Amino acid sequence: MKVSTRTRYGIRAILDLAEYSGERPLQLRIIAQDQDISIKYLEQLMTILRSAGFVRSVRGAKGGYLLAKAANEIRLADVFKCLEGPMVTADCVESEDYCPRAADCVVKNVWAQVEQAIMNVLQSVTLQDLVDRAKDERGADYQI
Repeated sequence: MKVSTRTRYGIRAILDLAEYSGERPLQLRIIAQDQDISIKYLEQLMTILRSAGFVRSVRGAKGGYLLAKAANEIRLADVFKCLEGPMVTADCVESEDYCPRAADCVVKNVWAQVEQAIMNVLQSVTLQDLVDRAKDERGADYQI
């Protein structure tokens, strides 16, 4: 399984907002520059994240984007599902109609376990956890 560029970039962008959370709205150009993402693509990602209720926009000269909820209330699994869609390791896990052997397939159960393991990891991590990890890696003196 490979995570899409949309999901990787979207999580990086929302993490950038989480790191600056509460200080001020972040303008798209700042996020784009920080994360090396084109502004056009970032606009599309923010539209998706805003529609899902993860971010909100602020209009005006000092406008930009903010998290719509506290960083500790946003689970990576939810952002992942919003951007990536359903997790599918093998089509037979989603529908037994895909393969005539699906009902008796031992390997299908392994693919289902892989899906569940990935979702368990994503469900266990919040944006605040990632902010804390980033601060730990950058050092205690790190200022945003």
